[in-house]
Amino acid sequence: MPFVIFAAIAGLFFVALNSGDPSNLPSALIGKPVPQFDLPPLEAADATPGSANDVTSAALGRGKPAVIHFFASWCGPCREEHPDVMALAEALRAQDPDIQFYGINYKDDATAARRFLGGYGDPYTRIGVDRSGRTAIDFGVYGVPEIYVISGDGTVALRHAGPLTRDVVEAKILPLIRNGAASAEAGQRPSEDEPSG
Repeated sequence: MPFVIFAAIAGLFFVALNSGDPSNLPSALIGKPVPQFDLPPLEAADATPGSANDVTSAALGRGKPAVIHFFASWCGPCREEHPDVMALAEALRAQDPDIQFYGINYKDDATAARRFLGGYGDPYTRIGVDRSGRTAIDFGVYGVPEIYVISGDGTVALRHAGPLTRDVVEAKILPLIRNGAASAEAGQRPSEDEPSG
């Protein structure tokens, strides 16, 4: 009997691991305030957090939506998606040049990250360095790349795990930005019949 239980649990685990699209993984942050962070900028990656140039969550939620993208130079899918990340940055600037597009460099060597962005292009308005991975943990990042849309009121409106594609940009991210990212992603909101809170 214990073997049957073990086999059933192992089977469910195997199916869950191989069930496809990582962007379908739920995020507990949808509709909740963006996690607080204070990261040194990539330009001064060796600095200690706490300077005026830090990349912080304090600038988010001031009436304009924002985008936060976790990436690393050592990440193969990050290289693969980079043309679409560049296209997203261009679309965001066309929509509103004041929209913040934060890059969060995850557990990476600063020199390698600068080389990566120098070779492929730098789409970000600001880049913070998450050397310890603590900010990624606070966001619930499963692995890079991941992207978050933050609403104008400072709540998380969307999470997309895995490589960004033009379809995701056109169908999910840009419509939220156009609407001011005023509401959480439709598939992860409580229904109007459910009490909130």
